[in-house]
Amino acid sequence: MSDSPRRPGDQSYDGLLVQADLPEGWYLPARFPGGRDDDRSALIDEVVGYNDQVVTDKDRRAQRESEQNETIDGRWRYIEHEATATRVFIRLQRQLYAVPEEVRITGVLYMPWRPGDPVSSQDLRHLPTARIEAAINERMFAMKRVETITGGKIVLPSGRKVSERELLKPIGDPRRTPDFYELVALQYGRLSAKGDVNPAVTMAEINGVAHPTAQGWLVRARARGLLPPGPRGRRS
Repeated sequence: MSDSPRRPGDQSYDGLLVQADLPEGWYLPARFPGGRDDDRSALIDEVVGYNDQVVTDKDRRAQRESEQNETIDGRWRYIEHEATATRVFIRLQRQLYAVPEEVRITGVLYMPWRPGDPVSSQDLRHLPTARIEAAINERMFAMKRVETITGGKIVLPSGRKVSERELLKPIGDPRRTPDFYELVALQYGRLSAKGDVNPAVTMAEINGVAHPTAQGWLVRARARGLLPPGPRGRRS
């Protein structure tokens, strides 16, 4: 995911949360948590201690390179309840190694409209976290293989559009690129359509990764239903 928004205060810049994901009565303000124009999720993580187990660059690299869902690099988003002016920060985390992939809410900061007012258990029950998660995951991951073409471009589940030419370029980091496994499937399909006899090798070269890494991407894309099973007795 990008670290800088497309325009100041655009909380939907990375496609992780959009207004349509929120139930009636809740809205997504045009500013980030703390009234900021830019995404300072890493700073909030630091303040509340979400990165207390990632002390060094080596720790961070180890978590990013592991095949476990990472806990760092979540995204804090700010929503408000229209009737009560309740302010809520929610932390969204992509679960890349879940099958199917999903987004979960991994943190909540709940603030009444008037600082110092008590927070009751009834208030917390009204916070629609499960509905927000369900809406995000339906929007982002309900689609299987993406085939829709608009103006010569492929429309991905997040709404991002890519051209076929872009499919022959590096597709990014699985932890930061929305629609990453859709792009893996599309890049593999594009190479196969061009007659490439070993697309996984070519994908490794295009993306600057080891061949086993590219093979792992294909395994996960198949597990998500984005590619058909590979031929038996043959590695991609």
